[in-house]
Amino acid sequence: MRTRWRASHILAHQDGHHALLRDGEVVWEDDVIVHVGHGYDGPVDAELDLGESLVLPGLIDLDALTDIDHLVLDSWPTPELADGLQWSLDYFQHRRRDVFTPEERATIREYALVQLALHGITTYMPIASEIHSSWAEPYDELVTMTETSRKLGLRAYLGPAYRSGVNVALPEGGRDVAFDEERGRAGLQDAVRFLDHVAELADPLVTGVLLPCRIETITEELMRETAAAARQRDAIVRLHCLQGLIERDLVERRHGVTPLEMLERTGLLDTHLLVPHGLVTDRHPDVHGEDRGDLAKLAAAGVSIVHCPQTSLRYGKVLHTFGRYRDAGINLCLGTDSFPPDLIRGMDVGVHLAKVLEDRFDAAPAEDYLDAATLGGARALGRGDLGRLEPGAQADVVAFRIDDIRDGVLDDPVRTFLLNGTGRQATHSVVAGRTVLADSRIPGVDLEDLRKRAQLLFEKMREAYSERDVQRRPAAELFPPTYPAFTTGDPVG
Repeated sequence: MRTRWRASHILAHQDGHHALLRDGEVVWEDDVIVHVGHGYDGPVDAELDLGESLVLPGLIDLDALTDIDHLVLDSWPTPELADGLQWSLDYFQHRRRDVFTPEERATIREYALVQLALHGITTYMPIASEIHSSWAEPYDELVTMTETSRKLGLRAYLGPAYRSGVNVALPEGGRDVAFDEERGRAGLQDAVRFLDHVAELADPLVTGVLLPCRIETITEELMRETAAAARQRDAIVRLHCLQGLIERDLVERRHGVTPLEMLERTGLLDTHLLVPHGLVTDRHPDVHGEDRGDLAKLAAAGVSIVHCPQTSLRYGKVLHTFGRYRDAGINLCLGTDSFPPDLIRGMDVGVHLAKVLEDRFDAAPAEDYLDAATLGGARALGRGDLGRLEPGAQADVVAFRIDDIRDGVLDDPVRTFLLNGTGRQATHSVVAGRTVLADSRIPGVDLEDLRKRAQLLFEKMREAYSERDVQRRPAAELFPPTYPAFTTGDPVG
């Protein structure tokens, strides 16, 4: 099957870097691109003229939330309410449970994966909140999610998240980690079993990876065993770390070293390692405020930092800085880590945050961020055939409309789109040559029905925070409205 797309702007790949092609075409046969340029004169079985569109390599999201959104709840609280959004120690010890049934979790996963596709993401590595689960992610849930992903046609890097402990709020105030080490060991066993399951599937769109949760919730033993399993199975490891000051304090108290030193001590630094966020290195103003070798150590180890600019900003955090990490030789890729999974908005946020931090307009230009969302993601995965539009690459392609008058006039299509556009302008995408998104719809998915079901599950999740709160406050108190509700009575004025 040979297919051709035509468009006003195509981000082609030439001589080792992206290059803008005007009024061009992309042709693929089955799952491989065979032509990018002008004047293709061979036969085609199907073609599509996308008009005023920007055609990009499929976007790669390596910290993709595949759960019900929680940032809409937990990025606003006052200090008095913040501890109520963690597990209480009492809940951990006596009452922890699964808020959702397996069937409801399957709906949540479908909802999240559909969101990714609607925003032009073609390759993803998931993250799911464990706050409303009895522990982490069970093996069976990931098996079901794999089938959902295969049905939609996305390219997935999957594994059940596992941990030895969980962050808890203490009754006397403050935070700690409460451990259940046997659950951690069982989680790694399930993760390795899932690698076997994926190998048996032999589906080129599904790759098994190891996804331990957060470094402060993993014992040293489990970190070492994860590193050994990764080397034995040649598997990618992704571990949330270098993420925050609370994490750094907890790791130093428990192990006597920094999180980065812990990666080195347990052998994880020698694996194929992805680190979401990577905010708290020695460059962080609350650590040393200057480079004392952390970036060089990460670069020498080949660690990829999964930068999530929009989510970091929503929690009041920033990377110090995109340009400094890039100049140090660290591979930067991107993640969304919240809803909406809009890498376009995320890139725009990142570009402008870098301007503020470095007091330079050119601190992190738009093209550097788009490189991170495509080429950087491909490097992080060890996939030279992703993230680029050139003959021989995989046919992972996405198109965004750029002719909406609300986006203003058009200058450079990439810069203008990142400045004024959104991932919601995605209209078409293919993964390995197979249609995922067509005319802004996903074939076979009833979006309105899925939206309604997801809303009901969100409301169930919201109410469940109360039982975990150290003070058992009702959800209405934990999540106060922006304004009081309007009451009927005498008309205003």
